[in-house]
Amino acid sequence: MFRKSFQFVARYSTKGCCFAPNSKITPTLENKLLRLSQRHDTIISQLNNSNEIDSVELANASKELASLTETKELFDRWQKTIKDLQELGTILSTGDEEMQELAKEEYEEMTDQIKALEKDIIIQLAPKDAADETSAILEIRAGAGGDEASIFSADMARMYERFAQLQRWKWEVLACSEETGSKGFKDITVNVGGKNVFGLLKYESGVHRVQRVPATESQGRIHTSTVTVAIMPQPTEVQVQIRDSDLKIDVYRASGAGGQHVNTTDSAVRITHIPTGLVVSMQDERSQHKNKQKALKVLRAKIYEQERIKTEQSRRESRNKQIGTGDRSEKIRTYNYPQNRVTDHRINLTLYELESIMSGESLLNIIRPLQEHYLIESLTEEC
Repeated sequence: MFRKSFQFVARYSTKGCCFAPNSKITPTLENKLLRLSQRHDTIISQLNNSNEIDSVELANASKELASLTETKELFDRWQKTIKDLQELGTILSTGDEEMQELAKEEYEEMTDQIKALEKDIIIQLAPKDAADETSAILEIRAGAGGDEASIFSADMARMYERFAQLQRWKWEVLACSEETGSKGFKDITVNVGGKNVFGLLKYESGVHRVQRVPATESQGRIHTSTVTVAIMPQPTEVQVQIRDSDLKIDVYRASGAGGQHVNTTDSAVRITHIPTGLVVSMQDERSQHKNKQKALKVLRAKIYEQERIKTEQSRRESRNKQIGTGDRSEKIRTYNYPQNRVTDHRINLTLYELESIMSGESLLNIIRPLQEHYLIESLTEEC
C-alpha cells in the first residue's frame, strides 16, 4: 500500500505547481491558473493604490477581482494540498512502519481533497453555456432494426422518464407514434421541464446501439438495433422570435389511433419554417390550436439548436478542431444486454450496470464523466 502511495506522490513534480501526469490539471490549465492568480494579485495592488485610477477603472477592476477570487482560492488550496502530499511522501518512503501507519489515513484524505479541488477548479474555469440551465425537447426515433429498434426506443423513453422523475423534472409528451404490432415507438417527442435539463442531457444526442436477443427470436441470436436521440434546449419566445410570414402552415386529418373526432376533422398541423426548411408535424391533440402550439414549441427549439450548433462549429473550426460531440449521426453508446454492459465510445467508459442505467437510477454514472471530459476539453480550447 505505502510503496504504491509513495509512487503516486512521486509523480508530482517539485517544480512550479506540481503538475501530476494523472491530474486533471494539465500543464495548459496550470499555466492558465498561474496567469489568473498573477492577474488577481495585480488587481489587488491596483486597488491598494486606488487614488491613482479613475472611478470607471476602479469599478471594472473590482468586478474582475470578484470573478477571480474564488478561482485563486481554489488554486491556492490545490497547491498547498499537493505540497503537503509531497511532505507526506517523505514519511511514506522512510520505511518507518509506525509513521507510515499514522500517515495512511492522512494520505487518503489528501488524495480525495486533491480530486475534489481539481473538479471544483474545472467547473469554475469552464466557459458557461446559458442554454445549460434551460428545459429541453427530447426526441427519440427508432433506427435500424425493425420492431426491436422501436421496442428499444420505448425502453429509452422509460429510462429518461424515470431519470426525469429522480431529478424532479416535468415530463410532457408532445407527440408519440406507436409501432403497429409491437410495444414500441417509431418516435416520441417530449418536453422535459426543469432546471439544468439541457446541461445534464445534452451529451445524450447521437446514435444509441443495443445488442440483445429479441423476445421474438427463437434461435437465441443476438440482434443489433439502433435508436437516435436528439436533445434541444427549450428557448423562450424572446430568445427565438418566429415571424408569421416565415411559416407555411398546413392542416389535415390525423391518421392512426385517436378516435372518430381526430380522424374526421382537420386537427393535425404541419408547420414549415421557410428560412431554414425545418418541418414539424403534430397530430396527437383533438384541437388544431393545441397541435399548433405544440408544433411551434418544437420548431422554436429546433431553430435555436440549429443556430447554437452552427455557432459552436464555427468557433471550433476557427481553432482547426472538428466537432464530434452531439453529432446525431455518431454512434455514441452501446447497450449489450448479454454482458450487462454499457459502453460510451466517446470517452471509452464501460460500466457493468446495464439494468440500473436503463432504470434511470445510474444514468448519472455516465453523464458526470461526460460532463467532466467536455469541460476539460472546452477549457483546453480556451487556454
